[in-house]
Amino acid sequence: MQLPVADATVREPTEGDLLSVHAALERWWPTGLGASAATERALLVPRLYLQHFTVGSRLVERDGDVLGFLIGFLSASRPDEGYIHFVGVDPALRKQGLAQYLYEWFFGYCRAHGRSTVRAITSPGNAGSHAFHTAMGFTAEPGRLSFEGRPVQPDYDGPGMHRVSFVRSIA
Repeated sequence: MQLPVADATVREPTEGDLLSVHAALERWWPTGLGASAATERALLVPRLYLQHFTVGSRLVERDGDVLGFLIGFLSASRPDEGYIHFVGVDPALRKQGLAQYLYEWFFGYCRAHGRSTVRAITSPGNAGSHAFHTAMGFTAEPGRLSFEGRPVQPDYDGPGMHRVSFVRSIA
């Protein structure tokens, strides 16, 4: 698949990209949710991901501006699986194929390393993410709860931190 953004480059992120990625997260998501929401987003991409998980990750930029990124890795505990931890795309570029490009790259990376399954999660209220993952061939795993028809894994990431858990075969 060809990169759908003109004049952009794709590369493996580095530790030095941390502040640029965090600045992009601040620009891309509403600030009206308060400081705790901004902190929670920043904690989803801590420095360790740009130190230890860069090989399975990609950063798309143009003229030094982050346009999108994917943080992913091969599971150390589940030898058939890859995991997409976090993906962000500039809202001005959404629905143009950039997230699909990053996911397809990751699927290829996983296949090249003998993986047959990819997993990802999202928040129950993120209908756009749910629709995107479903369109990309992921299946939401059954959950004990539901939200607006989406199956939810209660307390997935701790008390009150419910998630929708996705799985996709890439074999």
